[in-house]
Amino acid sequence: MSERDQAIEAAVFRHLLAHLDERKDVQNIDLMNLAGFCRNCLAKWYVAAAGEQGQELDYEQARERIYGMPYDEWKARYQREATPEQLATMARLQGD
Repeated sequence: MSERDQAIEAAVFRHLLAHLDERKDVQNIDLMNLAGFCRNCLAKWYVAAAGEQGQELDYEQARERIYGMPYDEWKARYQREATPEQLATMARLQGD
C-alpha cells in the first residue's frame, strides 16, 4: 500500500471518528444491529492494528481514542438503556 493510500485511509478513519462523535445519539447497539460493528469493535481493531505494528496499546486506551474520552465517562453521559426492541433485534441477529 502506498503512503498516499495510507494517508487517505487515515483521513477516512479520522472522519469516521468525528462523525461518530457528532452522533452520540446513535447507540452501540444500534450500530451493531445495523452494521455488525460498534465503537467497541473499532477499539478492539485499533488494539489489534497497534499490535501488528509492534506497539502495545491496551483496550481502555483504544476506547478513549475511539470515544474521545474515557469510556466510563462516555457511558455515563451518553449511553442509554437498550430498548426491548433493540435487544430483540440483537438476539435475532445473533441467532438466539
